[in-house]
Amino acid sequence: MSEFDKIIGYKSIKKELERFCDVLKNYDRYSALGVKLPSGMLIHGEAGLGKTLMANCFIKESGWKCFVCKKDKPDGYFVEEIKRIYDEAKRNQPAIVFLDDFDKFSNSTSGRFNTEEFVTVQTCIDNAKGEKIFTFATANNINCFSDSLLRVGRFDKIIKVDVPNLKDAKAIIEYYLSQKISVDEIDIDEVAKIMGSSSCAVLETVINEAGIYAGANNKDKIDMDDIVSACMRVMFKAPETLSEEKQKYLDRLAYHEAGHTVIAEILEPTSVNLVSVLKYEGDIGGITSLTTDEGYWQNEKFMENRIIVLLGGLAALDCVFGESDIGANSDITRAHRILERFFEEYCIRGFEFFASEFPSNKNVKTKDKKEALMTAELNRYYKIAKKILIENREFLDKIANALMEKKTIRFKEIAEIKKNSILVGCDRR
Repeated sequence: MSEFDKIIGYKSIKKELERFCDVLKNYDRYSALGVKLPSGMLIHGEAGLGKTLMANCFIKESGWKCFVCKKDKPDGYFVEEIKRIYDEAKRNQPAIVFLDDFDKFSNSTSGRFNTEEFVTVQTCIDNAKGEKIFTFATANNINCFSDSLLRVGRFDKIIKVDVPNLKDAKAIIEYYLSQKISVDEIDIDEVAKIMGSSSCAVLETVINEAGIYAGANNKDKIDMDDIVSACMRVMFKAPETLSEEKQKYLDRLAYHEAGHTVIAEILEPTSVNLVSVLKYEGDIGGITSLTTDEGYWQNEKFMENRIIVLLGGLAALDCVFGESDIGANSDITRAHRILERFFEEYCIRGFEFFASEFPSNKNVKTKDKKEALMTAELNRYYKIAKKILIENREFLDKIANALMEKKTIRFKEIAEIKKNSILVGCDRR
């Protein structure tokens, strides 16, 4: 069994790790081809994505001695520690120097590209050329590194680790569930949809917390209710019950989230993973969790859909209660930011609004024109949102009533309500 089998999913990254690791394990074969030993590899990405696991699998599979370098000393002493570790690696070749959390090596906020710690690592890598020393580094953020440090010849392979895609998330969830006692009826596809765009650490924590919920309720197996409860608590920081204050506004909360849900399901069927009126943070609203496919933010139609969905909470309270939604501020702000991209980044509304034109104050008229057009566009999208809700009032009422009763409803429950409702598609005119 390969050490790399411990990495669930991430097939393309595993191939890169295996390829470079094979050079270390079988260097004589590669040397006969005239191949030089690569100097190093850097993997980076958000916290909790398994970068350290990948590094440890690489190190163990290589069979080389490893010397770990992690920031655990004051700045001045740490520079000497870096040098000492590389010197020790030279005396124990072949060896790997593992720079764990490399971006944390320096705390300096000025001259960040050339801090003493990073310059020392760069020098040590250069001094190790011709030796059987390989540098493996992990980092959350690589923006603190200079181009010279990251160039080929120092770090020959730089790999970005993203949150697992849906297929990988399913495999990771199945792996963690296999270590627990759970009922057979757990729908892995639905769980993966609910937990989409979550880190590996979050997936593991959710499954473990689901076990805590099951145990606390004297169950002998984890079920879907436990997993949903854990998702709500870990991912959305949601309480188990509404406060007395929010109970007073339960109907408004329910229709606000129902507005988002109905519009999303009309514009992009099966896109809503979970909707709830339970939430600790943010405005008065709750949670509407949506599936966002790869490439979503490169598609004008999908971005327009998201603007309309964001305005759905505001539109729902207007349609049902004839009231303004004072809890919709963050939704409006997000819709406005998406629309700004159309004007300032993608030039969908003309080149005259391109963002590089705005740092100076010479284009006040252009700015005013842009703001006037954006206001008109938001009004147009808002009318579309209201039209969808008015024409699908039955669906809206059923979703809102389900939320008032259950507080949280899942993908399959939404699908069932939708199947038993009369739906009207969206005409954007």
